Amino acid sequence: GVFILRVEDTDAARSTESSTRAILDGMEWVGMRPDEGPFFQSERMDLYRTKLSELVAKGGAYPCYCTKAELDARRAVAESQKRPFRYERTCRDHASPPSPGMPFVFRAKLPIEGEVVMDDAILGRVVVKNSELDDFVLARADGSPVYNFCVVVDDIDMRITHVIRGVDHLNNTPKQVHLYRLFGAAPPVFAHIPMVNGPDGKKLSKRHGAASIIAYRDLGYLPETMLSFLARLGWSHGDQEEFEADEMCRLFDLPACGKSAGIFDFKKLLWQNARRIRALSPAALLERTRPFLAADGLDPNAPWLLRAVAPVQERAETLVAMAAGLKPFYDRRPRIDVDPAAATKFLTPENRESLSKYADALAGVTPFTVVPIEAATNAFLAAHAIDMKKLGQPARVALTGSSVSPPLFDCMEIFGRDVTLARLRA
Repeated sequence: GVFILRVEDTDAARSTESSTRAILDGMEWVGMRPDEGPFFQSERMDLYRTKLSELVAKGGAYPCYCTKAELDARRAVAESQKRPFRYERTCRDHASPPSPGMPFVFRAKLPIEGEVVMDDAILGRVVVKNSELDDFVLARADGSPVYNFCVVVDDIDMRITHVIRGVDHLNNTPKQVHLYRLFGAAPPVFAHIPMVNGPDGKKLSKRHGAASIIAYRDLGYLPETMLSFLARLGWSHGDQEEFEADEMCRLFDLPACGKSAGIFDFKKLLWQNARRIRALSPAALLERTRPFLAADGLDPNAPWLLRAVAPVQERAETLVAMAAGLKPFYDRRPRIDVDPAAATKFLTPENRESLSKYADALAGVTPFTVVPIEAATNAFLAAHAIDMKKLGQPARVALTGSSVSPPLFDCMEIFGRDVTLARLRA
């Protein structure tokens, strides 16, 4: 098919430049590049005015002069009687305006009898009685067209064959089906997919955490993770949990979309992201991490960086965590601040002498890399009848300032001989 990107921005209050940019940046980030567009509805007003005039001429739309105050009063009455408010078609058959120059909106002239039948590709047959619909507004008093009108005009103009959208739009669909028919066009195939809920079963919102795709990019998630995870919330292919983009394109089928709401499981997302991070080559992962290092004011091209990636990679769940794990290696001071709790537990007087002697044992190691360092350490342990558990953690705390770090020998190689010996002795 052809992927057309259309930005529906006729609601000026809700359609800001920043919200539009978030959409475009988010789609670019996950690799969803349109074949055509983006087209902006705000730039197509001449087309909408022309089509509205055609609809009025056909008898499919009419001017409504009811004021906001009048409509609010009728709505209040309906609410007091605990019934849904529907426009009573007061102006439907007016031959002329109540008074010259009176402002008005345009409403669709929908059938009153019968029903509209929709064969939804996911929900199946949906039937709505026309008596449950009202003559909805097509254009506001200032002449600006509304969503339900614009999308139908655009769908016809762009020859849209499939409309796949959230089930929260289902109430709009009968109205739009009538508009297609008023224009003499066949409605497209509709497919209403389930909403995405938070872990508490309620519609996903900002209270659950990050709510935009770009937010997850900035939190250090991989675009491949997000694309696969989001697709799996409303669609399935057997029991498979993770997909590559080309694989999804090949396997996707509308009937495989579920009817029940998907649950956004933040723990599963993080777990899947960690899996994908571990699967990347160190070189590829470093390229993904460089922007996060630069954002922290760190040199993203430090010559030792590639060597440091693999030791950090096994623990990191996000690119932000990768950058945080690499950050300590930028500090090459001979003496560093040490976590007080770790110091109290491991940098004890009885360990002082062993750390000093251990530094002496490492002084002659050449080259200063993991395998020779490990061999020299084993020889030192055997010569002094010391268990690695008693030497490893004190050495780790002395070298990194923390009791948790990447593998000790990797850290030593990355810091180099001078820094390693200075910190052990300090």
